[in-house]
Amino acid sequence: MKTLSGPVRAPRSGGKPKQLVVLLHGWGADGPNLIDLADMFAPIMPDAQFIAPNAPQACEVNPYGYQWFSLMDRQPTHMLSGVRDAAVVVNQFLDEQLKVLALDNSQLMLVGFSQGTMVALHVALRRTPQIAAVVGFSGLLLGAETLAKEIAARPPVCLIHGEMDDVVPFASLKNAGEALAAHGVQVETHPRPFIGHSIDMEGLNIAARFLKKVVG
Repeated sequence: MKTLSGPVRAPRSGGKPKQLVVLLHGWGADGPNLIDLADMFAPIMPDAQFIAPNAPQACEVNPYGYQWFSLMDRQPTHMLSGVRDAAVVVNQFLDEQLKVLALDNSQLMLVGFSQGTMVALHVALRRTPQIAAVVGFSGLLLGAETLAKEIAARPPVCLIHGEMDDVVPFASLKNAGEALAAHGVQVETHPRPFIGHSIDMEGLNIAARFLKKVVG
């Protein structure tokens, strides 16, 4: 199985990591594209280590980027199959990273953008013991119809989505929020007016406040 790798930011405190934040990029991007989010979160999480792995597959339309799974066929069943395969690789990577840092799931947070959010949600709701939290920007919840029989963990979730997103429909925010809440997940949903398929500064501030609350 392919081993993931990507840029790392060590704890700002200079000490041993007390949390691990894994940043999962979007379709056609890469780890370096997302690692700078660490600069936003490090002040409120000075003991956290950040890593942004490159997805396991070369992107079908951008030879310089990566994908967690194919989006050539966007039928729900095909995308669900793709995210399931990606979850196997991501879970192995998380296990490896936690072992190296002598941390456990309770000290792990996932932050995703777009396709990375799809992967983060799929992994977090099925990974046990429960991880600390999930932040998802501009994504959607795949396989909501299978959650009833598959959900094994309910970490707190914060979802942030631009109202003018022309890539992942804005309605995905409401759909995901309702599905997660229906399955007992503590979920926050934050629409961002006038924002497209991107992360804005206020969205980052929302995510930072959420993570600070989780870390305590």
